[in-house]
Amino acid sequence: MEPLRCPVLELRQYTLHPGQRDVLIDLFDREFVESQEAVGATVLGQFRDLDDPDRFVWLRGFADMPLRAKALDSFYGGPVWRAHRDEANATMIDSDNVLLLRPASTHGGFPVPVRARPAPGEPAPSPQSLVLATIWYGHGPFDTAFVEFFEQRVRPALAETGGEPLAYLQSEHAPNTFPALPVRTNEEVFVWFARFTDEGHLDDHLNRLQRSERWREEVLPNLPEQWARPPQRLRLEPTGRSLLR
Repeated sequence: MEPLRCPVLELRQYTLHPGQRDVLIDLFDREFVESQEAVGATVLGQFRDLDDPDRFVWLRGFADMPLRAKALDSFYGGPVWRAHRDEANATMIDSDNVLLLRPASTHGGFPVPVRARPAPGEPAPSPQSLVLATIWYGHGPFDTAFVEFFEQRVRPALAETGGEPLAYLQSEHAPNTFPALPVRTNEEVFVWFARFTDEGHLDDHLNRLQRSERWREEVLPNLPEQWARPPQRLRLEPTGRSLLR
């Protein structure tokens, strides 16, 4: 499948007040999906973090950085956000944990979804699924040689243990074209996403990966020197209207 036309992506992790995640999700899925896409953004996915009941995670994409500025200015200066911002902001402790990303190669973007997003109020599609986001933090940029290593060594090991990456991305260091919304700068990350049918499927993949001879011999010996700090895994449950699921 061809990749979605989102050369610029935001991975957004929000810390919420206790008990407020479903309040924000209900509001977001009802009011903030089509209204953002109408001005040029793509809402790729919205998720509950299975390991933190007060974390909401979502992905937003853009065609390029100038269009990101235009889309965000239109949305945050527009009537929908103005009408609902107080309710949304009341759920949040922090919304500044944002990684600005781009596909790591021409093959690294998210695939075109195979089904349409449900309309507001419609039941979530079946079967349900989980998404695993893995974030590697590097001492320096993840260069072309590392991307080739990922494609030739890492990706096959993930695939043969049931965790074929949907997309793999790396830091985008273009200047923030909408400074009213901060992004995390001075970090080098490489992020990949994989989809699983349920927690059992995801756990089976991680167990098989730990036992994988290819992973132990061809991948792990080449990684520690890359890491500035331990990798992060986000186990994500798509909301009812998440496009990525």
